[in-house]
Amino acid sequence: MVSSRAKKVTTHILQEMKRSGEKISMLTAYDYSLARLVDGAGVDVILVGDSASNVMAGNDTTVPITLDHMIYHAKCVVNAVDRALVVVDMPFGSYQGDSKLALKSAIRILKESGGHAVKIEGGKEVVDSVKRILTAGIPVMGHLGLTPQSIYKFGTYSVRAEEDTEASKLLDDAVALQEAGCFSVVLEKIPADLARKVSEKLDVPTIGIGAGPDCDGQVLVLHDMLGITKDFSPRFLRRYADLGESVDGAVRQYIDDVRQGSFPSKEESY
Repeated sequence: MVSSRAKKVTTHILQEMKRSGEKISMLTAYDYSLARLVDGAGVDVILVGDSASNVMAGNDTTVPITLDHMIYHAKCVVNAVDRALVVVDMPFGSYQGDSKLALKSAIRILKESGGHAVKIEGGKEVVDSVKRILTAGIPVMGHLGLTPQSIYKFGTYSVRAEEDTEASKLLDDAVALQEAGCFSVVLEKIPADLARKVSEKLDVPTIGIGAGPDCDGQVLVLHDMLGITKDFSPRFLRRYADLGESVDGAVRQYIDDVRQGSFPSKEESY
């Protein structure tokens, strides 16, 4: 097993994991406390996702989150991590249509947060940005399929690339991202058969979310899989805990104890 021997996960380790057939685990994190727990449990990659816009700030989409916000969340995560590779989402407006801006944004992320790599959404249209970011030695993870930053273009969060034309374009885009230098590609909410074809075609690892079991790894939003968020239940989400119920019960018990005067007790007082 490659990852179990690795003191620190790197992009090279992820490549070795793909070659050896060892699956890659990735989860999001946005703060020090949860990132410390996730890293300590042994996850391979922590994504500081722009999903922080939803689960941390309460926005309807990922569009409003800024580069400054992402750098703040990433720094909090990096402070907690000993082992995992930390990948930071480049937010909407920080790279689209301007490769010089993309490079400037990526440099800020690494210098100010200490993150190890960046992730950007899109195919051939972002290849110039990928190449320019790589000139600074910054690793880039790609992202295809459902790209949440483009929600206003597509108008829906439904499965992408079900039609042959879009599926063919996605495969071409995946190859283009690999040729541009991406060390990995996230495949979000696409048919499992297509994800398998992409994973077999690419030499770099694919990370799936709603893309079936044949990707080289999987990613979930931490707050979703822990049951902290309650109003999001897509087919691909498996809840591994129900912390929402646990927190609710604990807070209600605390309120009762305070109101009844049973907290703090004599033993809990100085």
